[in-house]
Amino acid sequence: MFEGAGLDALRVQFVALTVCFVLCALLGIERQVHHKNAGFKTHILVGVGSCIFTLVSAYGFHPLLHSTVNIDPTRIAAQIVSGIGFIGAGVIFVNNDMVRGLTTAATIWLSAALGVACGAYMFPLAIYALLLHYLMVFVLTPLAGRIPSRGRGDRILLEYEVGSAVMRKILTVATERGYKTTVSATKQLDTGKREIVRAVLKFEGPRSKDALIDALASIPGMRSVEYADADALE
Repeated sequence: MFEGAGLDALRVQFVALTVCFVLCALLGIERQVHHKNAGFKTHILVGVGSCIFTLVSAYGFHPLLHSTVNIDPTRIAAQIVSGIGFIGAGVIFVNNDMVRGLTTAATIWLSAALGVACGAYMFPLAIYALLLHYLMVFVLTPLAGRIPSRGRGDRILLEYEVGSAVMRKILTVATERGYKTTVSATKQLDTGKREIVRAVLKFEGPRSKDALIDALASIPGMRSVEYADADALE
């Protein structure tokens, strides 16, 4: 697959890098749309970098080849697999026993895999992997969210304005109704006009959360209250 040199080899390399760029951009756009920590640029850089490493491994050392030198083109690709874990670990956070960022870390891993596949000129495999990713995100994940499970509905996603003492009022309302409240995660958003806090809270109590949600929604400064998805604030 990697035989040849000169302009033919250069054309193969450029095609591989271009296809990798497009596929990783499509992968990163999905994360960007969902406002995740690692988005468009990160996935492109990881994928293109992996592709370049793979191409260098396959093409870069041909001038050194002779009867006494043996080069294994898979060695650099193998190091990509282990090395990309450091970037993935950087987007995983643990806050009050809630782990966030696992899906984004996995897509970074997938971006590196797409880069290696494109560098090896395995375009059909890379394209099919991207299609499976979109199938998982937009079809299977919503379906999985409808499966009943124990403890489902315990967590509630809230958005409220900063400076209105909303969190104190939330705790007061929940306590008055007999709920134990735990803050699972928070994230501050800058809308350009007012600072907004998006928070996931876990409410433990004997009754349905519907009445609690109505009470929370009536708090001044509260923008939205809804049941949290499985990947809320991921």
